[in-house]
Formats: sequence, structure tokens, C-alpha cells
Amino acid sequence: MSWSSPVLVIGIVALCYGGWLLNNWIRAKHGYPLENEWGGTSSRVDAEAERKIMLLSNENETLNSKIGHLEERVAVLERIVTDKAGRLSEEIERLR
Repeated sequence: MSWSSPVLVIGIVALCYGGWLLNNWIRAKHGYPLENEWGGTSSRVDAEAERKIMLLSNENETLNSKIGHLEERVAVLERIVTDKAGRLSEEIERLR
């Protein structure tokens, strides 16, 4: 076999292409983004994961608003409990 034969060139090209395919198969199997022919990447899109993220984000916003409301109520209760001058009790009596 000579170094200038087309079989050698075709073999090297086939070996490189096979390595690229094996590399992408392993990356896809383990969830890594895939490379295309020009070096760019394309990641796997999971619709179920996107839906879960949206649901958790909405739940997080709801819980944060509830926590804010509870913090306001606790601040009012702390102000009532720690009132030493009795001003709040007088104010409450005036409102009745």
C-alpha cells in the first residue's frame, strides 16, 4: 500500500467521520449539547422540563407574595406587642 493511494485518504476521512459520530452519540446519551459540522452546538429541548420550570416559577411567585403579606402582619403584631407607651391601646380604644 502506498501513501498516495486514494484508499488511505478515504480511510482517514471515514475514520474521522466515524469518530465524530461516536463522539456525538456519547454526548447525546449523557445529555451534553451536540456539535454540528461547523463547530456550533445544539442542545436537547425537553418540553416537560420547560413546563415544570414554568409551574415552579409561578408557584414561587405565589409563595413570595404570601411571605410578603405575612411579614407585614408580623411587623404589625410586633409593633402592638412591643408598644411600651400604651399609645396603640389608646388608639384602638378610640377607634371602638
